[in-house]
Amino acid sequence: MSDLATTPPGGPVDRYAVVGHPVEHSQSPFIHAEFARQTGQALHYGRLLVPLDDFAGALRRFVADTAGGPVRGCNVTVPFKFEAARLATRLTERARLAEAVNVLCFDGDDWLGDNADGIGLVRDIERNAGVRLAGARVLLVGAGGAAAGALGPLLQAGPAELVIANRTVARADALVQRHRAMAGAVQLRAALPAEAGTGFDVVVNATAASLQGADIPVPPGVFAPGALALDMMYGPAARGFIGWAEAQGARGRDGLGMLVEQAAESFARWRGVMPDTAPVLAALRARLAAAAR
Repeated sequence: MSDLATTPPGGPVDRYAVVGHPVEHSQSPFIHAEFARQTGQALHYGRLLVPLDDFAGALRRFVADTAGGPVRGCNVTVPFKFEAARLATRLTERARLAEAVNVLCFDGDDWLGDNADGIGLVRDIERNAGVRLAGARVLLVGAGGAAAGALGPLLQAGPAELVIANRTVARADALVQRHRAMAGAVQLRAALPAEAGTGFDVVVNATAASLQGADIPVPPGVFAPGALALDMMYGPAARGFIGWAEAQGARGRDGLGMLVEQAAESFARWRGVMPDTAPVLAALRARLAAAAR
């Protein structure tokens, strides 16, 4: 694991990591290093690549290794968010509904699981992209861990309609049924991608299609004029969906803003202070633009 130190040497400090497969592309260490500098927090945040068949064992070994300082938490990325929910000893309400966890807090044998994906997505759409979700028609593409985490906060934002489109419609319908009570007046339904409908104000791609270089998971015509098309991925993985959406007149947006906003929610849960996300998002975009030159 490669750590980014955010404090001068002089003794053990609290440790955190992003855990997944793959993780080498993750910008989370940079983001949390910036948050720590901004807030004066002393911590280390690194990357932990774990085997696909030994997530639980690798995580337990990581937590048990306190030589460099106590392990206080981690972010969980693909493909382990559902497994992380099963490992947690306690779940927040939003994690319980999602049945997926991307934030773990460690306190001895107490492992609290939370899900910051949805609140990160909503904050990015409304604060950073300037799009109002209340009264909007929203299409959420995918029914995996990322989509599961996003659904609750999206519903709480009060759209007029929210459709979950997934090639295995039963998975999407399971999400609908778990969140039915929360939906209230929101028209919430599951559909196959080809039957999702047209004219959506916000379309969120929460599938792994971008990461795998697969075909666009929804047919043309899903966008209302000037709609926001957001891919939860960023960098090259998001370009296919964004380019396709922009060719249809939508406004494309990658997942960097969501990444920073969910990281801030994680950081606040771990450290008790909410960082300012705007300068960190700007620094991250500049960093990636420089790397691409």
